[in-house]
Amino acid sequence: MHFLVQEAVKNGYDKATLTILDANITTIIAAIILYQFGTGPVRGFAVTLSLGILSSIFTTLFVSHIIFDLYVAKKVNQTKLSI
Repeated sequence: MHFLVQEAVKNGYDKATLTILDANITTIIAAIILYQFGTGPVRGFAVTLSLGILSSIFTTLFVSHIIFDLYVAKKVNQTKLSI
């Protein structure tokens, strides 16, 4: 049963990945436009926004997945996943 929980987590992350990327890439496109047409502080904001979005994508897709996988692996006899 443990493998069913791991498979459920994997499927959840697989389905959420496209949505997460879509929303964040849209924001990065807006930041690129701000950088291209902005001056001074607006360009600085665009760079900061882009770095924040990239770190958010990394944290969401990789770090949280690893932490959740470790949590699920720790619960070896778990047969249900409470959300």
